[in-house]
Amino acid sequence: MPVLALLCAVFVVGFEQVVQWKFGAAGIVGLLLLSVGIKAKSPAVSSAGAVLLAVLLAGPAL
Repeated sequence: MPVLALLCAVFVVGFEQVVQWKFGAAGIVGLLLLSVGIKAKSPAVSSAGAVLLAVLLAGPAL
């Protein structure tokens, strides 16, 4: 079981680093809002995070 927790932690930290490298501080804020909203079961906060990430992803296409 500790191996699975370690792998999950490594994956999460790696994913956060990729988001920060690609999208900067706004990407980290969007990811933070999304994860906090999901854990707190707050649709408004998680929606704000999802919208921010969607705008960052669609930015070059606009």
